[in-house]
Amino acid sequence: MLVLVVEDDARVASFLVRGLREEGYTVDLCGDGEEALAQGMSQPYDAVLLDWMLPGLDGVALLRRWREAGLVAPVIMLTARRGVDAAVLALDQGADDYIEKPFSFEELLARLRANVRRAAARGEAASRVQVGTAWVDLRGREVRSGEEVHSLSGREFALLDMLLRHRGEVVSRGRLLDRVWGMSHDPTTNVVDVYVGYLRRKLDGGRAGESVIETVRGRGYRLREQEGP
Repeated sequence: MLVLVVEDDARVASFLVRGLREEGYTVDLCGDGEEALAQGMSQPYDAVLLDWMLPGLDGVALLRRWREAGLVAPVIMLTARRGVDAAVLALDQGADDYIEKPFSFEELLARLRANVRRAAARGEAASRVQVGTAWVDLRGREVRSGEEVHSLSGREFALLDMLLRHRGEVVSRGRLLDRVWGMSHDPTTNVVDVYVGYLRRKLDGGRAGESVIETVRGRGYRLREQEGP
């Protein structure tokens, strides 16, 4: 699973990142609220661990901005603030859980697993989507085309997720580069085109003809609208 840790205390951040990676999680780290605002929307995170007190943008304000922008990943707030009022404020702003510092790492892992399970249950009905003649398992991050099953890498899944969110719309290379790779526009890189090629091979199933991912010359890429039955 892909987890975003937002924590400005270097010692706590190192403890969390090291422990989560040892448990098999893939972890991204941000130490600043403004940086985390963009990072949180750049990848399809399975969960977020969010510190309350952050430079740039505090955790509650950051969480509110994320929810307004459509972030659906479960967010666990980590804070030294104590009391019912602080917990209520965090939960009212969109937190899924609230843990006071200092905390047990074992308890954090248990709450992380529980929140991810609940989020998966909520999304069960929307966990499969048709793309062309292929089916995408959003939970398992797999493409099923005929008898073939292809796993999606993190970047492939993030790219496909971006195209799905804007299905039928042209998404520019610069925007894909920014949201999927977190990079400023670089006219010399072809990384977007390369990964679109990877996705096409998995989604189109080797069939000749037009790809489900359309190239709009000079503008970017568009995922074709799904045809009716």
